[in-house]
Amino acid sequence: MTQARGTFEVKVTPQAPSPDDDSAIGRLVLDKQFHGDLEGTSRGEMLAVGTEVEGSAGYVAIERVRGTLHGRGGSFALQHIGTMTRGAPSLSVRVVPDSGTGELTGLAGAMNILIDGGAHSYELEYTLP
Repeated sequence: MTQARGTFEVKVTPQAPSPDDDSAIGRLVLDKQFHGDLEGTSRGEMLAVGTEVEGSAGYVAIERVRGTLHGRGGSFALQHIGTMTRGAPSLSVRVVPDSGTGELTGLAGAMNILIDGGAHSYELEYTLP
């Protein structure tokens, strides 16, 4: 496994629900700018829902990343599955199998997202053929 590290900024834009939607599911658009071993941008969509219990929620998201990873150009998709159980977070962010293009064809791996004082960073452990 190879490890890539760096920082990213994210802009989250809530989307208006349909007039007849009473599901309480939020839909958000994600725009990210990555720096470090991964240089590029991503765009994605998130679905999220909270509960009546303070600190409990869940989300899923898909984003398409375009840029360079340790100097190799292309794109790939990330799949997020996150839960918060009474304030305790659990997050899985994985590279979608066979989503790599260009010099990133065959990319596999998982990303760890770290948030410290509002600043976002990532650690991506990956393999390439």
